[in-house]
Amino acid sequence: MNQEQFKNTVFIHKDKLFRFAKRILVDDDEAFDAVQNVMMRLWKLKDQLHQYKNMEAFCMQSVKNEALNRIKKDKVRSDYVDQYQAVSTAEYSVENTKEVILEMINSLPEKQRLVMHLRDVEDYDIDEIGEVLDMGESAVRVNLMRARQKVKEQLTKLFDYEAARIYTNKKYSDER
Repeated sequence: MNQEQFKNTVFIHKDKLFRFAKRILVDDDEAFDAVQNVMMRLWKLKDQLHQYKNMEAFCMQSVKNEALNRIKKDKVRSDYVDQYQAVSTAEYSVENTKEVILEMINSLPEKQRLVMHLRDVEDYDIDEIGEVLDMGESAVRVNLMRARQKVKEQLTKLFDYEAARIYTNKKYSDER
């Protein structure tokens, strides 16, 4: 495989690989380094890459493994847990709804978070997610359903809390 073929079969996935690595590692620099390491390893193996029928899935799986190894080695996971605790309802406003939802997704267990990212952000099919994460189709579906359900429950609690707070404030201001 020459440089042009590598660029057209492997390197074209770099943006997806970065987003996926960032979802796992949270930190932009860590994600960039992980993707760069994978790309360098794949370049060294360029003559053997023809044996993989789905290059994108192989690249995604390689990035996942690299990211998970970084988590174990650098203890990024403990920093992640400290940085992204459960969403505080006091910080919610209409302007930051997207951030609140992303924090809810980030607080999910790892498999659920990765499955939800690949399906709802990257728009992968269930079988492709299974191949990337080395999971069965039913396991992917179960993790996706649980992730969506947990985010839905958190959003419902948040919106119920906000509705009650608005009602209480309105009732209090009407009494004055």
